[in-house]
Amino acid sequence: MSLRPLHDRVIVKRLEEEKKSLGGIIIPDSAAEKPLKAEVIAVGAGKRTDDGKVHALDVKAGDTILIGKYSGTEVKVDGQDLVILREDDILAVFSK
Repeated sequence: MSLRPLHDRVIVKRLEEEKKSLGGIIIPDSAAEKPLKAEVIAVGAGKRTDDGKVHALDVKAGDTILIGKYSGTEVKVDGQDLVILREDDILAVFSK
């Protein structure tokens, strides 16, 4: 990828959610909400503390995470819809 996040920023790709409800009703795209699950594509070097040290991020490329509905900045790179957000905007990491 030609995009590298800086500092404590993370680049993620939203994962598609099921288009069918539990009852079997198919949800059209216009009524579907943005997916909250995302896959980490790239991470920055880390957040710089006041004393100049770099604190590494808790997530790494390939992790599946949970993000807020409207968090981050949406960008389109190489035909892919990606989201750039700070590590603070990540709500949780799914365990494997």
